[in-house]
Amino acid sequence: MIKVGIIGGTGYTGIELLRLLHNHTKVEVIAISSRSEAGKRVDEIFPSLVGSCDLIFSLPDDIILNECDVIFFATPYGVAMKGVGAFVKKGIKVIDLGADFRLNDKDEYKKWYGLDHTQDELLLLAIYGLCEINREKIKNANLIANPGCYPTTVALGLKPLIDNKLIDLTNIIADCKSGVSGAGRGANKATLLCEVSESFKAYGVSGHRHYSEIKQELSLLAGENVNLTFVPHLVPMIRGMQATIYVDLLDSDVDVQSIFESAYKDEYFITVLGAGNTPDTRNVRGSNFCQIGVQKAPYGNKLIVMSVIDNLVKGASGQAIQNMNILFGLDENLGLKQIGLIP
Repeated sequence: MIKVGIIGGTGYTGIELLRLLHNHTKVEVIAISSRSEAGKRVDEIFPSLVGSCDLIFSLPDDIILNECDVIFFATPYGVAMKGVGAFVKKGIKVIDLGADFRLNDKDEYKKWYGLDHTQDELLLLAIYGLCEINREKIKNANLIANPGCYPTTVALGLKPLIDNKLIDLTNIIADCKSGVSGAGRGANKATLLCEVSESFKAYGVSGHRHYSEIKQELSLLAGENVNLTFVPHLVPMIRGMQATIYVDLLDSDVDVQSIFESAYKDEYFITVLGAGNTPDTRNVRGSNFCQIGVQKAPYGNKLIVMSVIDNLVKGASGQAIQNMNILFGLDENLGLKQIGLIP
């Protein structure tokens, strides 16, 4: 059995890790930490786990974490940067669900997160964990930077087009919507029920932290710089994320449907919908699947790509477990075969 530890176990991604790993036949969660809840039973804080989890929250420096084969950091940015190194030196694999190792450029990290990145060696060591793109590199990683939810949705929606050089890279528009759980579990007036219910708004229009990550990964895919417009929106639902991406085809006669079906035919977690069908966030709610639909605009060379995921699963904890499965040579879908919850 793979011994697993979770640092930062009281946020939505931490509890989602526990939920998903409970059904994983090859792992045992032996430790979960929380400074604020140390000494309390996990199922006291999360009653959904009563009868399924008897763990006690420990402190992040508890020695039991040194017995783990892999540790998930489900922590805010800045935390993993300080704590990952000690575990990596001991030969323990680390998967960081935060942002500390996603950006290759330290100046970009400081620009968007307001912190100096102090771990040059770890930054060079980290592998960006978008499974469908970096699978081979992930297999031998010691430190994995789990991607953000918006970057996952957008990159998966554009990969077949970029790989086949089908679009104008100077004019990519990603119009994205997320459920409120993407803002985290902390108390925040802007995410109160009365603030978000029956409302819908754009945010981060002048600059969102995921912009740099999306641009970095698309540029790496393309082998050249891309020009991206990215606007996120908050919608009044708990889970779910959709990226509606507008691009210009270089050849308006290309069979885009076949391109997508061929690109993802062997990817378990990517479902390309039939021609004319559009994805719905509820179809992937609670699952690690990404559904993609593509349609050409009635006139001209504009293509619309629609990509949906559950922001807490494929956009966070599920993809982290998928990374773990690859890392330890397991079937990628182990513990992740749940289908979407309807209604």
